[in-house]
Amino acid sequence: MMKVFLLYPDQDFAPSVPLPLNVDDLIQDLSLNILFKAMAQGDKFLFQVTHQVVLSPLDEIALILYRQDILKDCLKHPDVVRQIYQIPLEFLERKSKRWLWGFSRRSAPTSILSGARELLEASLDLLRQLRLIADQNVNTFESQGFHRFFTMIQRELDDEYLALVERHVQQLHFPHGVLLSAQLGKGNEGSGYVLCYPNDAGRNWLQRLFASRSPSYSYTLHPRDEAGARVLGELRDRGLARAANAVAQAAEHIESFFNVLRWELAFYIGCLNLYEQLMALGEPVAFPQPMPANERRFSCAGLYDITLALTLGKPVVGNDISADGKSLIIITGPNRGGKTVFLRSVGVAQLMMQCGMFVPADSFLSNLAIGLFTHFKREEDRKMERGKFEEELGRMSTIVDYLTPNALLLLNESFAATNAREGSEIARQIVSALLEKGIKVYYVTHLYELARSFYGDNVFFLRAERLPDGRRTFRLKEAGPLETSYGVDLYRKIFGAEKQGNMTR
Repeated sequence: MMKVFLLYPDQDFAPSVPLPLNVDDLIQDLSLNILFKAMAQGDKFLFQVTHQVVLSPLDEIALILYRQDILKDCLKHPDVVRQIYQIPLEFLERKSKRWLWGFSRRSAPTSILSGARELLEASLDLLRQLRLIADQNVNTFESQGFHRFFTMIQRELDDEYLALVERHVQQLHFPHGVLLSAQLGKGNEGSGYVLCYPNDAGRNWLQRLFASRSPSYSYTLHPRDEAGARVLGELRDRGLARAANAVAQAAEHIESFFNVLRWELAFYIGCLNLYEQLMALGEPVAFPQPMPANERRFSCAGLYDITLALTLGKPVVGNDISADGKSLIIITGPNRGGKTVFLRSVGVAQLMMQCGMFVPADSFLSNLAIGLFTHFKREEDRKMERGKFEEELGRMSTIVDYLTPNALLLLNESFAATNAREGSEIARQIVSALLEKGIKVYYVTHLYELARSFYGDNVFFLRAERLPDGRRTFRLKEAGPLETSYGVDLYRKIFGAEKQGNMTR
């Protein structure tokens, strides 16, 4: 059996597995469609695959490292990987153009056999191409996944096997007609129909000329005997039934193999597309270090928001953070200082790490999350049937129903739709309960009382940097919250720096 096993070491990827129930929130809050479009480059199938794989995070370190090693091979040998990917695409193109295999297995055996035979014919040269690529690269690729894949191709598609398949396909054209054997059953009806090799199979013309022949009887149908032709066709179908079933199984196996190969390689093709764009922008990438979910680990260097970089088409500011041992990270500071951008960069990097990709950073280390959830503030719109604060509480209630220990929750200005005192108290109680249940929380907030209430050993504080003249660097630094609403910034934005200077004089 030919198995691809490029996403898992022991099973095929199942595209029909349901995605997490909070997938729409993740896509909206983390701007993931920007990432998917960059990976797909206009290809709808690549978009579908990357969407499915990225939003199906792994929770085992060994599986993540398995994919990382395969992706490293892809980055070293992109031309070979793209060449392999073209093989299943060519197979599907041929199938589409020739209308192959477009019928049910309940069709007549003659039709099944004809379609399956043509599908095998269409795949033979592609299988040879795949075998040639395996021979040329089996010792070049270093990952366990690709080495297993290439050695499997060499073993399953050796020269003897391919020659045998080609010979059988030619015989299934029945250039000398169909030879059947049968027995007489009850009521002198035919039974035990078996497809036989032609008597002259394997003989040269001289052997066929002088070979002894057993006596035979023949009957020739009149060209206009439609009833006789129909009966003869039924007899032919009886004899071909077992052969048609066997050939159909072989054809289905080949088609299934090419479909899985296309699916699993599509993810790595998407990664190659993304990598090439980031290199063109001059942005770094790194292969992250996943740590056990029950540990509280997080450190990064140069972590940036990949969706922002792709949108702007230029490098963006990254952050250097070391927050190991912390279950709660609180981010405060002035508006438009990079807080939400950082929160989004954490969420996207976590997803990319847990699907086996590189991440947008110089380095990145984090514990696994058993589920990633987001609770970002929503702009009020006409579709909202409830007030903003009630809507926030409703979404939080839904999230809590699905949270499990060692999950990761990203909160962005949550519970800010009410007054500061009420919002701080509600948020404090919710976050405290989450921490008791083993949930890791990142919280962007301007609620000073909330942030101050969590001073302690298990909390890490970040603040968006603001220079003395009010300019933002869009970097975060380790610092506690300030008891300020940055009213001077608002005044300067509305009235200008000159009036603000006159006011201070």
